[in-house]
Amino acid sequence: MKRTTFILTFTLWTSITFGQTQQYYDLVKMADSLYEAKDYKNSGLTYSIAFKSNDRKATLWDRYNAACSWARAGYPDSAFFNLYHIATMMKFKNYGQVITDTDLKTLHDDLRWKPLLDIIKQNKDKAEANLIKPLVIQLDSIYLDDQTYRRQLIEIEKKLGWGSKESEQIWDIIRVKDSLNEMAVKGILDQYGWLGVDSIGEQGNKTLFLVIQHSNPVTQIKYLPMMRDAVKRGKANGSSLALLEDRVALGQGKMQIYGSQLWQDSSGTYVQPIEDVENVDKRRALIGLQPMAEYLKFWNLSWSIEKYKKELPIIEEKVKERQK
Repeated sequence: MKRTTFILTFTLWTSITFGQTQQYYDLVKMADSLYEAKDYKNSGLTYSIAFKSNDRKATLWDRYNAACSWARAGYPDSAFFNLYHIATMMKFKNYGQVITDTDLKTLHDDLRWKPLLDIIKQNKDKAEANLIKPLVIQLDSIYLDDQTYRRQLIEIEKKLGWGSKESEQIWDIIRVKDSLNEMAVKGILDQYGWLGVDSIGEQGNKTLFLVIQHSNPVTQIKYLPMMRDAVKRGKANGSSLALLEDRVALGQGKMQIYGSQLWQDSSGTYVQPIEDVENVDKRRALIGLQPMAEYLKFWNLSWSIEKYKKELPIIEEKVKERQK
């Protein structure tokens, strides 16, 4: 599902844009909520109603999300209809997203799957014709390593909960992959600097951030100034920078600025300490992140500033215990 970029780096991809009505937007939000509640069939139906209300017009990612809901619900025809639409009519090119997305796993054995991938791959190759191809290929491979097992982890933790033997086994694999990916990306950054979409494409640019975000604190601190400069030059995404800023701040024993980082333990999932929490949504809006209430829906968590302020001392104690 394109609503998320795992892990704990989530952004909302549905928004009012040119050509969308308020009714369309409200229906899409309802479809998103139904998906989060695992009511996949009604999520898909609500997406269809949203598209019909807007003269069959929809954003690329809303159609993608609709396909995910239909695939989860066991309606492959509807899923493929939306996927082929964005592949042929909207030139969808996010090949790595499609092949790692566990929402679409039920489609993999369908005869329509491979031809769909071929179209998306052709779109990707055409869009990347003028990029630094060796780096694009290398970063594609790194992206798959970074995302494949994290998506598997989401599925395992949904089924078995946090801290299961199976999830720990996946984490062992992730740690090894992260270490190797970190070495590769550091080599790219040290040689070329923070390359933008114009040099390595959207996925390659995102991969640089994902690997640094998932690296050790020393590496995060080292490359944070480079990413800040890249954002100023239009070579990196401001909302991605916010996530790295938060992770570095927490690693240094400070409070996070944008509220992007959560923690999960045996008591549940909670937002790690935020400074000046009253203004967190203002800061999030300035950097391109959705409000906290929308952000937390993925974990079926609600958001109340007053409640959070009351719980903050307890959360801070948990953090201190964890860091001992």
